[in-house]
Amino acid sequence: MTATQDLSTPTLTVRPVAGHIGADIDGIDLSRPLEEDVVARLKDALHRHRVLFFRDQNLDHAAQIAFARNFGELTYAHPHDDAPPEEHPEIFTIDPRRYEERYGKDFRTEERRRRYSYFTGWHTDVTAAVNPPAGSILRAEIVPDVGGDTTWTNLVAAYEGLSEPVREFVGTLRAEHRYGGADRPAGGSSYAQRVNDNLLVAEHPVVRVHPETGEKGLFVNPGFTSHIIGLSPRESRALLDLLYAEITRPEYTVRFRWAPGSVAFWDNRATAHLAPRDIEHLDVERRLHRVTLVGDRPVGPDGAPSKLLEGQPFGAGHRVVVRS
Repeated sequence: MTATQDLSTPTLTVRPVAGHIGADIDGIDLSRPLEEDVVARLKDALHRHRVLFFRDQNLDHAAQIAFARNFGELTYAHPHDDAPPEEHPEIFTIDPRRYEERYGKDFRTEERRRRYSYFTGWHTDVTAAVNPPAGSILRAEIVPDVGGDTTWTNLVAAYEGLSEPVREFVGTLRAEHRYGGADRPAGGSSYAQRVNDNLLVAEHPVVRVHPETGEKGLFVNPGFTSHIIGLSPRESRALLDLLYAEITRPEYTVRFRWAPGSVAFWDNRATAHLAPRDIEHLDVERRLHRVTLVGDRPVGPDGAPSKLLEGQPFGAGHRVVVRS
């Protein structure tokens, strides 16, 4: 019989690490099968704290996938990744050197060109899809000794921080999401070609009702939101700038220092996150592996679900178009 962890004893601890978001989880080995009670406690902690942090975990691809399956079906690695690890199509490897090998040096040049303000880089995973992932689980394999932290923000707290008239107004709006947001990839770069060959475009409510908690949260992000539907370009930019400034307020955020064996599990329906920008001038190696949970279509306060504009829903059967 396979041994499982018994959390009827007080071995699992949940310790909040910031005022609005984030909790350290101790007393659990993610490489072992989990009892239903353990899974239920982790789900409750995820809904309460938005992102969970685990340290000193000994996971390979198979173990990471097995842990994630406790919480739902997994997507294919990434809408644009045609070469996930053999035998593990759910794994998306985050490694800047891998991106350069795939897309060439112009990939980093294009990314730098798009960093025009303090909030560029913030995103919720794959909101270009009509059914963005419900959650993401990221584990660190190789991280630098200096820098490379990731920051998350609580989109429910950001919504609740708005004045009541603004909350009511934005709750009536919808926005288009696509890769690159308002500054979508253009030109003849290999990265732009891959995005356009595998186009995903969706219309989402600006305010999303969480399908499990019923909470309302902002559902826009600079990485994917191109514009608010029905507003003029000037009005859309001004309102999005206001909302982006709100979601990136420091009091709604938590910052995580990675180490080999670290794992972060976040609710993609209620958070956005910021990948590190402080190590690109350093000759360091950083490699992490992510899996994502298949999500549902977001629903706004009026009960209307998101609309598919281009592509297909994102799930386990996703296939990447690669131009020869």
